[in-house]
Amino acid sequence: MVRNMPGYRDLARNHDFTVLWVGQTVSELGSSVSMFVFPLLTFQLTGSPLAAAAAEALYLLGLVGMLLPAGVLADRLDRRRVMRVASGAGVLLYGSLVVAGVAGALTLPHLLVVALLTGMAAGTFAPAETSAVRTVVPTEDLPTALSQNQARQHVASLVGAPLGGLLYGATRWLPFAADAVSYAVSFVLLGRIRADLSASRSTGPRRRARQDIAAGIRYTWSRPLFRVLLLWSPLTNLVVNALFFVAMLRLIQGGFPPVQIGLVSTAAGVSGILGAIAAPAIIDRFPTGWLTIAGAWSFVPLLVPLALWNQPLVVAAALGVGLFLNPAGNAGMSSYRIAVTPDELQGRIQSTMQFVSWSAMPLSPVLAGTLLSGLGGARALAVLGLLTALVALIPTLSRHVRAVPRPAAWVAEATPAYTQ
Repeated sequence: MVRNMPGYRDLARNHDFTVLWVGQTVSELGSSVSMFVFPLLTFQLTGSPLAAAAAEALYLLGLVGMLLPAGVLADRLDRRRVMRVASGAGVLLYGSLVVAGVAGALTLPHLLVVALLTGMAAGTFAPAETSAVRTVVPTEDLPTALSQNQARQHVASLVGAPLGGLLYGATRWLPFAADAVSYAVSFVLLGRIRADLSASRSTGPRRRARQDIAAGIRYTWSRPLFRVLLLWSPLTNLVVNALFFVAMLRLIQGGFPPVQIGLVSTAAGVSGILGAIAAPAIIDRFPTGWLTIAGAWSFVPLLVPLALWNQPLVVAAALGVGLFLNPAGNAGMSSYRIAVTPDELQGRIQSTMQFVSWSAMPLSPVLAGTLLSGLGGARALAVLGLLTALVALIPTLSRHVRAVPRPAAWVAEATPAYTQ
């Protein structure tokens, strides 16, 4: 008999998930601090906006480029060991920046190499963490667990920038020291997980890495629902992030004070946190497929006030309302996908989905800048509104998405993985 959807307090009794979540929350906050400081420091060293953007671009390149091979590692090796190696690499890499900073020897090549390699470490960590969550959390608790993970991301984005600015103001290497400590905390806490996080034993001969990657891609493409998600997720990331960029750039063009523009990011972070807190209850009450569709359409009506009124309060309210359903939609469909994926394929399926979903994000600023410079703010938002609606039609028209029921029904489809 399946029990009702638990709350965050119930999940807090799960020792292994709590240890994993706390460690990664601290680490993610540290990474948010570093990613805020990277462009500031590179610009200070070079005076070049291009160099300032290069550090974040290299981090994203390392992260996305590592996802597919990392999925193979998560399906072959002990997932605790994979995560600890990634966290240990973060300690050493950011520690090297601290040493260079104390010695007054910080250089652009050093910063760029660390950005690339820490991105690769983050890409290595992600599939192993998802697979570990599947192991330590019962299927019926997955929506709450993934909602809690969504909350930590919004907290990190909300707190990371002001904390990074405060530390950077004290001395420019201090944010990297904080991030090195955050990785060390993650490394230590990962060692306290009690569950066996070993990968499922393979019964056949060991295949080459590219064959394992291909097997994961084939499995993903063989599932009609997964095919729809592979098409929809990168496109929605592209247009929604472009929408954010255009809205923020319009405020900058409008000459509003930085404090007022910062209100938009604050509102988005707070709305995301509130949405994550409400997500388990929302997921429990509505069919997962239709919740995904509602999230896909949530930004479309909000583009009207965004196009008509270029004011910080309007932008903050509109983007905040649009983001509220985002954690529930993401956590609900991700929970279903994880629940119905065989354990021996968890790493590769999640890495394939993340690779495709995140691959279009670096194009969002390009799309936003092109539309804004060519059409102006209001028309750019109108075009993005049309594109958002067209992208939202993808899950809406898919019977496979519409057919995904509430968790109480789809838990029965889950493949067994919980080991506690």
